[in-house]
Amino acid sequence: MTGLPPKPAARPDRVSLWRYVKLFRQDILSAQPARLYRAWMAEFRTPFFRSYLVNQPDLVAEVLKARPMDFPKSDRIGAGLRPLLGESVFLTNGDTWKRQRRIIDPAFEGGRLKETFPAMWAAAAAARDRLAARAGQVVEIEEEASHFAADVIFRTLFSIPIEDAVASRVFHEFRAYQRTQPILNLAAFIPGPRWMPRFFRRDTKAAAKRIRGLITQLTERRAAEIAAGTAPDDLATKIMTKVDPETGETFTPAEMVDQVAIFFLAGHETSASALGWALYLLALFPEWQDRLAEEAQAGLKEGTFSEVAKLRVSRDVFRETLRLYPPVPMMVRETTCPERFRDRDVPKGAQVVLSPWHLHRHERIWERPDDFDPGRWQTEAGKTCGRDAWIPFSAGPRVCTGAGFAMVEGPLMLALLLRDLKVGRVDGRDPVPEAHLTVRARDGIWLQVEKR
Repeated sequence: MTGLPPKPAARPDRVSLWRYVKLFRQDILSAQPARLYRAWMAEFRTPFFRSYLVNQPDLVAEVLKARPMDFPKSDRIGAGLRPLLGESVFLTNGDTWKRQRRIIDPAFEGGRLKETFPAMWAAAAAARDRLAARAGQVVEIEEEASHFAADVIFRTLFSIPIEDAVASRVFHEFRAYQRTQPILNLAAFIPGPRWMPRFFRRDTKAAAKRIRGLITQLTERRAAEIAAGTAPDDLATKIMTKVDPETGETFTPAEMVDQVAIFFLAGHETSASALGWALYLLALFPEWQDRLAEEAQAGLKEGTFSEVAKLRVSRDVFRETLRLYPPVPMMVRETTCPERFRDRDVPKGAQVVLSPWHLHRHERIWERPDDFDPGRWQTEAGKTCGRDAWIPFSAGPRVCTGAGFAMVEGPLMLALLLRDLKVGRVDGRDPVPEAHLTVRARDGIWLQVEKR
């Protein structure tokens, strides 16, 4: 074993509110105390509200699965993301959210994945060729992962490669945006209605406006193709033409822009984060990389959807990566009535924080929680923890619509890349994880790439 995968240093137990806010905006992970890796529940108080981080699996299930409508998404997260995402399904609650899911979910049903697979394979092959052209070099792999993940989204959503002029501009604008936007905007710590100033960083709103303008071009172009009867049968067409069975309505053009924005954020940003960390972990643990490569060479030959089911090692590596480096490290819900958690009163309006980062590394749940061990997923203990304490895509009714999509995309990409290439660790350049919109590496992930 090469050693433990890196994780951020924790802060001291007690810091001032101002220091905490500053740390939170810089990196949500290192802003938390080490005791959260053992705590079932922790309370945080500010002058304006109380937060309760919950790690106890049955309480996590209560919030996400048993009573999700009693714990809607908190607008303290939405405040920072709304300029880009508008009223997308990621931010809405109640009847609006239910209507959006009724329209979106059918496009991502199991049978639909097979239909999108050729586009996914084409993007993966293009990524393999792009990386193969840099064999013998040290490569910043997060940038390559971002390029691939964006290509998958554009090919499956709009049937265009990332080389398309508008697609390329969206990708580059978003790449810059995600590096400057914290998970929580300063307004998250201050009470008040939506009309209050949100204290965005310089150019955040302008960048969001540019991205949404480009997405508008794509959706308007597709609407014209639908009207003319020339639109390809891809995800965008399916979603734009789907009629809500309860209201008889389709998405308006403005609503579709909101949804495409979250598809790009959820489908590109999170996939890029997971893929980058997976390749680093396989460089750090070459014995697992060799096992994955052998499996891919034996089972990945024709590029058919049925071959993905054979990628057991690749799938377990991807699961373990999502455990150690969940792309979305924290989720925030809000209480709509007083609650009682672990003999503690939780008032109405309190913030309930669910942290995949801490839950996935919890010392009282997982065996060797900081170790990289894809083999754990074939053990009874690992399977139990996977059911009770593994939520990279959330859980319950609000589970990520694209979870199934991601669990095909990630293992496929790892298998196709490492069937033909190998990656190696670069001495002195081990990445340090930190959270912006997702869990990324502070100075990128640098790997040596060679042909296999």
